[in-house]
This record gives sequence, C-alpha cells and structure tokens, in this order.
Amino acid sequence: MWDPGKYLDFADLRARPFYDLISRIGADSPRRVVDLGCGPGTLTAVLARRWPSATLQAFDSSPDMVAAARERGVDAEVGDVTEWVPEPDTDVVVSNAVLQWVPTHRELLDRWVGQLPGGATLAVQVPGNLGAPSHELVRKLARTPRWAAQLDDVVFREQDAVADPVVYADQLTDAGCAVDAWETTYLQPLRGEDPVLEWITGTALRPVKAALPEQDWQRFRYELGGLLRDAYPRRPDGVTWFPFRRIFVVAVTGQSR
Repeated sequence: MWDPGKYLDFADLRARPFYDLISRIGADSPRRVVDLGCGPGTLTAVLARRWPSATLQAFDSSPDMVAAARERGVDAEVGDVTEWVPEPDTDVVVSNAVLQWVPTHRELLDRWVGQLPGGATLAVQVPGNLGAPSHELVRKLARTPRWAAQLDDVVFREQDAVADPVVYADQLTDAGCAVDAWETTYLQPLRGEDPVLEWITGTALRPVKAALPEQDWQRFRYELGGLLRDAYPRRPDGVTWFPFRRIFVVAVTGQSR
C-alpha cells in the first residue's frame, strides 16, 4: 500500500527527475496528456499548467494515491498501466517512476508506440539505483533466516526489470521513434537520524511493510536502519549523501502513423 504522506516527505528531491524529464518534451499544443502513475497528484498539476488547453488524464494503481490526487483537484482514476490503452488523440504520455514495478514494461513500451498517433511523445523515467546499497541491503536482510519465511515471495526484484538507457534507445529507435535517452545521478543531501531508511520507506519498502505485521515491520526497520547507517554515513554537519541514479527516455513516434 502506498502512503501519500510518507512519499511526500521528500517531495522536492523526488520531483527533480520529473522536471528534467518533462523539460525534454517538445510538444507545444498536445490534444491529450496522460500521466501514468500520477501518485498524489502534485506533479500532475504541473502538466496541467504547462498544457492548459489539453485534456488531462491521470491514473494510479493505488486508491490512496488517487484519493490524495483528487483532494488536490486532479481528476485521477484508479487504473493498471498494463491494461491502459491510449485514446486516439493522445499526444503526450508521461510515466514517472512507475515502470520499474512492471517486469514486462518493455513490452508495454512497444505496444504503446504502436497505439499512439504519429508525432506523439512517450516520456519515461525509472530508477537506476536498484543495485545500490539502499536496495541490496533490503534484499540481503529479507533473505536471512529471521525474515525469509515472511518475505521470500514479496521482496521486490525491479533490478531485473530496469535496463540501461542504450537498451531503451535501441528498442524504441527500432520501433520507428526519434529517441532521447540519458541517465543522471543526483547526489541528494538528506538529513535526520535515518534519512535513507525514511526515503525508501515511501517507495522500495512498501511491499515489505504490506507483508509484515506491525511489530515485525518495526523490527525489520530497526535492523535495516543500522545497516543503512553504516552504508550511508552521516557527515559532521548532519548531511547524508544519497546517490540517486535515474534513467530517462523521451521517444517521439514516427510521423507516418
């Protein structure tokens, strides 16, 4: 289950990749703009301001996130990205930090490209830090005898699903798109007693939290917190540097569609 409040604890830092992604979208007057995985709607509102004349659609798989988005005035709907089909007038599709949860998302990209009109823009951002200590330590701890029985089937394996930028660039170029693909590692300055733990609690740890009773969840957090403090030491000034690698792809479909 997604917790909109926890997710927004680091809202400004989490938003940086979104702004970098949409800054590379060249569409001037799209007819329909779709936000796939809108979360609590804070960034969907940015799309509405950039393209005020467009029809805006927003979807998220979490009812809690959709409720939070609606409270912000975003007309969001609960939906599964694997089942989404673009309307014929869809000119911009934004998927920000969503597709890492979908192991078959590369198949989705091919399908969407085939369904979108010519000249449409598909803009995708996914985390590239799934092999980082913040994630590896979760998997390592979950596989220990203390936790394996409860977590063996639920620990995320997105690291196997996300590819390097060149893979997406080749795939979408072969599909007839003009492609802009890149990666960026943001060095996030986090503060607090366990800032990396708090950061991943809002995202990567959500399957773990959902699988454990509250007492066990708190115990898991306690054990993981010590590991993360060792992996991400705090500076004397209170800052913990958190490398945050992201992968971006902006693809414009072929004009002949």
